[in-house]
Amino acid sequence: MSHATATLRKLLHARTGLAPSDADLERVLRERAPGALAEHAPQPGTPAFEDLVDQVVVPESWMLRDPAVFAEALRFVQARLAARPAAQVRILSLPCAGGEEPYSMALVLAQAGIPAARCRIDGIDLSQAAIARARAGRFTRNAFRGADLAFRARWFTPCGDEYQVDEALRAYVGFSQGNLLDADVLPARAGYDLVFCRNLLIYFDDAGRTRAAQAIRALLADDGLLLSGYAEAPSFCRHGFAPAPQACFALRKQAPGVPAHARTPVRAPLPELRTPRPALPPAAAAVVRAAVLPASLPASPTAVPTAAPAPLPPDALAQAREHADAGRLPEAEAACRTLLAAAPDSADAWFLLGMVEDCGGKPQAADASWRRCVYLAPEHYEALCSLALLHERLGDAAGAGFRQRAARIFARRGSTPA
Repeated sequence: MSHATATLRKLLHARTGLAPSDADLERVLRERAPGALAEHAPQPGTPAFEDLVDQVVVPESWMLRDPAVFAEALRFVQARLAARPAAQVRILSLPCAGGEEPYSMALVLAQAGIPAARCRIDGIDLSQAAIARARAGRFTRNAFRGADLAFRARWFTPCGDEYQVDEALRAYVGFSQGNLLDADVLPARAGYDLVFCRNLLIYFDDAGRTRAAQAIRALLADDGLLLSGYAEAPSFCRHGFAPAPQACFALRKQAPGVPAHARTPVRAPLPELRTPRPALPPAAAAVVRAAVLPASLPASPTAVPTAAPAPLPPDALAQAREHADAGRLPEAEAACRTLLAAAPDSADAWFLLGMVEDCGGKPQAADASWRRCVYLAPEHYEALCSLALLHERLGDAAGAGFRQRAARIFARRGSTPA
C-alpha cells in the first residue's frame, strides 16, 4: 500500500468510520493529487472533505428496491397504527442515498391510504451531495427498474430526462446530513418505530460494525423493527438484535444475556422456496396488486447459477429455515445436509448452510460452505458479502478481496436496469 493510500484510509476512517476498499482508494487517488492529500488533509465540514467523502461513497439505489422489504414495512406500520391510533409512526432511512428508499416508503404508505400526518420518514446520509439530490426529488430513468412502471406515472412528473417526485410524497419525508457514528448528531433522534439500515455494514471494519449496530440499537424503540440487508443480519445479531419471525431481514432488539448463536437469523433469501407466510392485510394486498410492489421489479440479489439448479426436496429448505429461525441450529444443519445430499450443486443451499454454521460458532465450516457457494455461483452477492464480513472479523486479508468482488457485482447490477 502506498503512503498516499494509507494516508487517505486513515483520514476517512478517523473522520467517518468508513473502511473503503483498496480499489475505491486507488480510484480517488487517480482523480486527486496524492501529495495534496498527504500534506493538506481536508477538514470535516469543509467542501473539500465533503467532496472526498462523495468520491468514496457512491450511493446506488432505485425505487422499490427489494419489494419484500417494503411489504414487510407496510405490515408493521399498519399494525403499529392499529395498536396506537393516536400516535405517529416514526421511520428512519439510514443511509438514504439520493432519497430512493424514503420516497419508496412514502409511496407505499400513500397508496395504502395512510396519510402523511400519521407517519414521518427521516432520511439521513453521510454525503451532502446525496442529501441535496434527495431534497431536490429528481430522479433519472435508472431509478426506475422493471417492466411495470405504473407507479412512476402516478407519483412522478417527467421533467426533461428526469422525473420529479410528487408533492404528496414529499409531505412524508425530511432529509438531513449526518454520520451514524457521530455521537453528537443522532442521540436526540432515539425512539424510531421502524429503521431501514441496509447495505451499510459492509463498508465498515469490525469495530465500525460494532459501533454502527450499537448506534442503530440506540435509535430504535424497544419494540421497534430494524430492516437490514440479508447478508448484514448476522452482524446485527451479534450486537444486540434478534430475528423477528416474519422475515430474515427483519430484526428486533434482543434482551440482554442471550447467547449470540441464539440471536442470529440464518434464513437465506431464496424466494422460490419461501415458507408460506400469512396473507397481507387487505390494504397491503391492494398495494401489491396495484403494482407498488409489482412482481416484475427486481428482487434482492441472489445467486446467478452457472447451470440449471438441481431439483430440491420440496420441504427440506423450509424445514431448515424453520429450525434456524427458532434457534434449533443442529436441526437446521441436519436439514441443510439432507437437502445437499439430494442436490449437491445447489449454491443457495450451501449459502444457507454457511449461515447456520456461522451462527453456530463454526467460522471455518461457514467459510468452506460459502466458498463452495461462490464456486458454484460466482456472482452470489450475499455469499461474497458474508465471506467479506467473516474474514474481516477474523482479521485476515481475504476479506478485502471478497468485499471488492461484491462491490463490483453490486455496481454492475446497479448500473444495468433490470
